[in-house]
Amino acid sequence: MSNIKNEEEIRNFIEKNKRAHFLQSPEWAKVKTDWENEYAIVRDENGQIKGIMSILLRKVPIFNRYIMYAPRGFVCDEHDKETLVKLTEEAKKIAKKYKAFIFRLDPDISKDDEEFKNIIKDLGYKTKNNIKSINQVIQPKYVFRLNVKDRTEDELLASFHSKTRYNIRLATKKGVTTREGTKEDLKAFHEIMKTTGSRDEFFIRPLSYFEKIYDSMGEEHIKLIIAEYEGKPISAVLPIKYGNKVWYLYGGSSNEHRNLMPNYLLQWEMIKWAKESGCDIYDFRGVSGFKSENDQQYGVYKFKKGFNGDFVEFMDEMYIVFNPVMNTIFNISQTVYRKVTNLRDKIIKK
Repeated sequence: MSNIKNEEEIRNFIEKNKRAHFLQSPEWAKVKTDWENEYAIVRDENGQIKGIMSILLRKVPIFNRYIMYAPRGFVCDEHDKETLVKLTEEAKKIAKKYKAFIFRLDPDISKDDEEFKNIIKDLGYKTKNNIKSINQVIQPKYVFRLNVKDRTEDELLASFHSKTRYNIRLATKKGVTTREGTKEDLKAFHEIMKTTGSRDEFFIRPLSYFEKIYDSMGEEHIKLIIAEYEGKPISAVLPIKYGNKVWYLYGGSSNEHRNLMPNYLLQWEMIKWAKESGCDIYDFRGVSGFKSENDQQYGVYKFKKGFNGDFVEFMDEMYIVFNPVMNTIFNISQTVYRKVTNLRDKIIKK
């Protein structure tokens, strides 16, 4: 971020833009210290920012070339073709500077936006189609989003599925309490996350990563909320607030007292935080887009659906390839790596 002369100006623009996303923020760039960071910036005739794109860059070992990734970029009017053209031109300059072989991004824009699709097609972007698994994307392709603007808490609660309302009240009735945690509580949060990861078989980052998020985003943007029963943490969540949205970033639960429904209560606490903060949207983050009850992720889908948010399918991942040969070799190496890793994991579990 050494190229950023006025980080505060960038932060202010992002926070006031309807396309605000924490993944595009200067704070998040400080979380991703294993990547380098550049900003593509477009200004109007008065020198005011019209569009921004935070781009992360990482050198690929052996290849000695960079990949570029703009998580949830662009931040601008998504139908302002002139700004999108200029942001793309700036991204290409950055690619030349770092000798990048591919630029990838996954805009926070609905797949139904045909006008945007036509613009990015004209700009030379390709899209990654035929997604068959949530593991094939970097950011969630499918989410639930709840509109909290101009709605009271009573109105929001009344809009939930009856079983969801029942479970929220059950948690309170059975003695589950919630409190805002401090940085010191991240240790308990991490233990809960490890328990959840072991139970549901997914990778959990080390404690230091969550501490970095907490420190980098700051208390203005992040909150640790812990659900307790008889003085013991049984569930915890780590949401992020940025601009007009709150996102459910991480969360987990212990193996004990899950029947007390603490996860429902914590979702309600995060929704209330979004409402109290004057946000427009509460984002439940990722769900499977494959709504069959036989799908492995259906339980998560059903849980989040009970809060009656809008089901959103984002644009397919977009990319521009600058070096086709290098990109092909890289993709082959990644495929081989995943297969070897999956085989190793299966052997370990036996």
